[in-house]
Amino acid sequence: MRTPDSVISAGAWMLEHGHRAMLALTGGRWPRRVLGMTPVELHTTGRKSGQRRSTMLTAPICEAGLVVLVASKGGHSENPDWYRNLVAEPQVELTIDGELRPMVARTASPEEKAELWPRITAAYKGYDGYQRSTDRDIPVVMCTPR
Repeated sequence: MRTPDSVISAGAWMLEHGHRAMLALTGGRWPRRVLGMTPVELHTTGRKSGQRRSTMLTAPICEAGLVVLVASKGGHSENPDWYRNLVAEPQVELTIDGELRPMVARTASPEEKAELWPRITAAYKGYDGYQRSTDRDIPVVMCTPR
């Protein structure tokens, strides 16, 4: 059964602004984990506006040389704007634990996604449900240091 887009949008709004507020209030010290994942702030360049855009996300894989993001949008039928922005301009920045990190983002190949997917869903089982609830192939994004 598909979740209505309005419910997904409301949940995403609450998650986004709740993360941002708590990180701001605690100077980036809390929360360290959200749903078993690392909270990150992704900074992209707007593909239409050219302006800096920031989005709070969770990273199911967050290692020294690799941060993985999942463009699930809660199983929505369209890719999230942040994903479309980084496809247009892959030079991004991530704020993790209060540290700004320049990164290069790219969509994982089908083989890379298949290899990463078990680790992603081990961190958060909800991604399997999101993939089942949409007809699109949810992109997995690999961010590496520049």
